[in-house]
Amino acid sequence: MAEIIQKDGTWTFDGDTVRIVPGRDKGVSLLRQTVGELAVPLGALAGISFESGKKGGRLRLRLRDGADPLLQVTAGRLEGSSDPYQLAVEPDRSGVAEYLVDEVRNALLLDQVPTGPVDRFLLPGPAVPVSAAAGDGSVTFDGEQIRLEWNWKTEDSKRSAGPVTIPLRDVQKVKWQPCAGLENGFLRFVVPQAATAAPAKYDPYAVELWGFKKDPLMALVGAAVAARLDRGLPELPAPAPTPTPAPASAPAPARPEPDAGDHDALLRRLRELGELHQAGILDDGEFKEAKQAILKRLH
Repeated sequence: MAEIIQKDGTWTFDGDTVRIVPGRDKGVSLLRQTVGELAVPLGALAGISFESGKKGGRLRLRLRDGADPLLQVTAGRLEGSSDPYQLAVEPDRSGVAEYLVDEVRNALLLDQVPTGPVDRFLLPGPAVPVSAAAGDGSVTFDGEQIRLEWNWKTEDSKRSAGPVTIPLRDVQKVKWQPCAGLENGFLRFVVPQAATAAPAKYDPYAVELWGFKKDPLMALVGAAVAARLDRGLPELPAPAPTPTPAPASAPAPARPEPDAGDHDALLRRLRELGELHQAGILDDGEFKEAKQAILKRLH
């Protein structure tokens, strides 16, 4: 297992999942504190990197496009301090960060995880009920309905119309936009009866955002809604089929491992084990045990 503990948080990798726990330092963003622990399956990852610098470095997880509803809604517009898939690393911990990167990369190679987009979310998104208050209103989502309520700062005509309740089935899309320069941001729910959206200031299906600390929390509500739209939540994996007995001529799983000093040979062996697993010759337990043995010999 590889683990790195920093003020910003803790990242742990057990061979199958990267667990991200936000730190308790006062500099940790409100969004990351609210998100809490994240469990990112290996199959959702497109890559990992460590960027070293004179004053420390930064770990970055890159997820496959479409794997996470939060990233889908924010579309790369989250500030670095709010991005749960970045971790500031102190100068004296760069070696630990590089070790974690190697472990994740080796596992991605062994499992032959593709880097392309996915057609369904691989992370469940924020739990419901979820709510946030920022800008000119508040939003609550209970898994079936979205409720928008207004405050004293809301534009008069919008506030006078009263709270808005939107059934999930009526939502076509969720849009979140942070403030940029002189332009205000918004969280908007696109519904059929408002195909041509007015500016968020006047749109009863949108909350206008003004660039304050709680604005990113609106993205969490948007992600919870997006996770439950047409693409839905990830389904439970189907039971693994019973492996078909290998013919006498099939490669034997107990083949002796190559010399530990031959790095290239070990990587070839990792690929071979992945092929044996995909072919059903190795069951899940045998595959995991062999994988861990070789990963240990790579270091």
